[in-house]
Amino acid sequence: MPRFAANLTMMFNEVDFLDRFEAAAKAGFKGVEYLFPYAFDAAELKKKLDDNGLVQVLHNLPAGDWDAGERGIACHPDRVDEFKAGVDKAIEYATTLGCKQVNCLAGILPKGVSYDEARATFIINLKYAADKLKAAGIKLLIEPINVRDIPDFFLSRTEQALTIIQDTGSDNIFIQYDIYHMQIMEGDLAPTISACKDMIPHMQLADNPGRHEPGTGEINYEFLFSFIDELGYDGWIGCEYKPATTTEEGLGWFAPYK
Repeated sequence: MPRFAANLTMMFNEVDFLDRFEAAAKAGFKGVEYLFPYAFDAAELKKKLDDNGLVQVLHNLPAGDWDAGERGIACHPDRVDEFKAGVDKAIEYATTLGCKQVNCLAGILPKGVSYDEARATFIINLKYAADKLKAAGIKLLIEPINVRDIPDFFLSRTEQALTIIQDTGSDNIFIQYDIYHMQIMEGDLAPTISACKDMIPHMQLADNPGRHEPGTGEINYEFLFSFIDELGYDGWIGCEYKPATTTEEGLGWFAPYK
């Protein structure tokens, strides 16, 4: 049976962030993920996890000035030193939190930078991060994201991610497969997941359109969950969706998987 992690950035936002751990546990979730831990003390977050019997399954590397619209800096040639410092910070937090995988957001293609230059920078940064994370016992993930929600996002398709991983030569870089983003960009969800199953240690979900909970849109999640289970997938699936009303009211889809 698939294992679902509550995304605390988007779910249970009816309460303060630090109260969302308890809310997720009470709703039946065993794991949590969220965009960034860095605004909080790592020991405080670890206590929230432990007090509520939760596993931290994922967080992102630092991704620049999020509030200003930045969505990662890994493909920015002028931000390499900042990226490297972020890797160290991510390792520090992931180690304290017991988080065994972190995601690297590629970022929006900078104006005046060619695709090839951004790709070369991304590969150099990924090699650096993958080696440092491997030494700490942590997997590095990269996530293709749709360019309708984030125009000009550098990494937007599964095949693109696979070729970039191959070109790094690293054995510690994998794909975070976001079902919502890839439904928009390429569809063909089940065959893609099947073909790439060995490269996908983590998934995320939301329905389309609207990015709400499963059952609110066009994606046949009942079929997809069964298909993923039959493949033998043993990773987590992060619930990175915007509740259509409140989180609690929208959790009917989750009841069979508690």
